[in-house]
Amino acid sequence: MPAEAASSGGGSEPPGAPRERRRRRGRARARTEALLHTLKRSRRVKANDRERNRMHHLNAALDELRSVLPTFPDDTKLTKIETLRFAYNYIWALSETLRLA
Repeated sequence: MPAEAASSGGGSEPPGAPRERRRRRGRARARTEALLHTLKRSRRVKANDRERNRMHHLNAALDELRSVLPTFPDDTKLTKIETLRFAYNYIWALSETLRLA
């Protein structure tokens, strides 16, 4: 084995390939601070939009679940955790009723 190949660790690069090129696998040019700030702000705005959409979908699903759960006062709106606990207990009670019947 040639000395150059042995010193490179036996990788897939050809012998004599510059080490700098092998280490750098990201973007080719450095970004200015203003560009980095703009990118960070853009990513944050997109992340906020995704989180807002996620919460809208979650709240819509909980509203749908509330609509099928029997509640005694119809004007009572259960909290998120109350809705989930109520649904769990309601399903358990229905399962027990079926099991005993």
